[in-house]
Amino acid sequence: MADLRTLGPSARHGHVFLAASHQANERRAWAVIVLCSAMMVGEIVGGVLFGSIALVADGLHMSTHAGALLLAALAYTYARRRIDDPRFTFGTGKFGDLAGFTSAIVLAMIALLIGYEAVARFLHPVPIHFGEAIPIAGLGLLVNVASAWLLSSGGHDPHHGHGHGHSHGHEHAHDHAEEAMEVATACGVLFVSIFEDGVPPRFRLRRADDSLLAPADVALETVRPDGARQSFRFVEQGGVLESVEEIPEPHAFTARLTAGGEEHALVFAEHEHGAHDRDNNMRSAIVHVMADATVSVLVIVGLVLARWLGWLWMDPLAGIIGALVIASWSYGLVRDTGAILLDMNPDRKLTDQIRQTVEASGDAVADLHLWRLGPGHLGAILSIATNAGRDEAHYRAKLARFPSLSHVTVEIVRAQELTGVA
Repeated sequence: MADLRTLGPSARHGHVFLAASHQANERRAWAVIVLCSAMMVGEIVGGVLFGSIALVADGLHMSTHAGALLLAALAYTYARRRIDDPRFTFGTGKFGDLAGFTSAIVLAMIALLIGYEAVARFLHPVPIHFGEAIPIAGLGLLVNVASAWLLSSGGHDPHHGHGHGHSHGHEHAHDHAEEAMEVATACGVLFVSIFEDGVPPRFRLRRADDSLLAPADVALETVRPDGARQSFRFVEQGGVLESVEEIPEPHAFTARLTAGGEEHALVFAEHEHGAHDRDNNMRSAIVHVMADATVSVLVIVGLVLARWLGWLWMDPLAGIIGALVIASWSYGLVRDTGAILLDMNPDRKLTDQIRQTVEASGDAVADLHLWRLGPGHLGAILSIATNAGRDEAHYRAKLARFPSLSHVTVEIVRAQELTGVA
């Protein structure tokens, strides 16, 4: 027997659960810090040279802004450098969520301070130096717009790298179809997909070796959650089999494929992109920038109205509105990142789809845990009751159609053990 301690890297689980855009986001965060730091130094030096207290004050405010972004950049850098640190059981993918949670707390404190200052100015108005205040607010807005552009440049990569060495067991069909399911049948290995590239959605079947498959050799029936059934006939179309009937929305159902006299259960589900794909570290950095930009816009509007219409109360009112907006964004960040740090189920719909996929062949999911490991990466632990003699590899292959499942642990329990039957 082989010594299991000598297994190569391909046989072991990797724990790299960072976003595919991690390094690009890290570079953007550092670039914004450089911009904000340059702005901060320029304002403080200019304020001292020209005797402008308002300019110095805004420079100090910019330092807190740069400090918050520094937290995001350091989280990116630390997570990348500690990516192989064995002390982190499930990798460093959650560092961004921890940084996002901390940033959300900072945002909440900023909202409280702005709100307190605004209420104080309502009760005790102070003279406003419009000549200095308006240009400084405008300059701050320009810096925030530039920062937002830098942070969001390049967009979010829709494909999530997994870096964990697991084979997903599926491929893209030749004709830009959705991801195809690989099924080993008596007719050979078949790829089953839903094709809808500019046409009404239909099933497509083809052999792995691209040899012609006869329509009479296969049959397919869908069973929806409400019990509705639909049979599909196939015709040869450009070297593949295509269903005559269209597939109604939504594309969430169990399909019973019969090929060569054998029946195979397949589970189709809508694409699983959701909140668990978010990079909350970048999200918190952008929220910081947008919060500052929002305050700048409100301040400019309040100052202009106060100067030209004499509505001095507009300045503190703009502050209160800004505080409420920031508090709302802070709450959303705390709620989402806190749920991740506490390992709450990130996607109950996906949990149901995983359960349906496993149970489509008559097995039972006795226990299922799903949690987020990092942006676009989920971990799952399943306890499966079965008497069919299937091994862990069988269930891993069935779950490979969910690309965000980056770390799967499968426990198999024989059904007799659960019922106490010998």
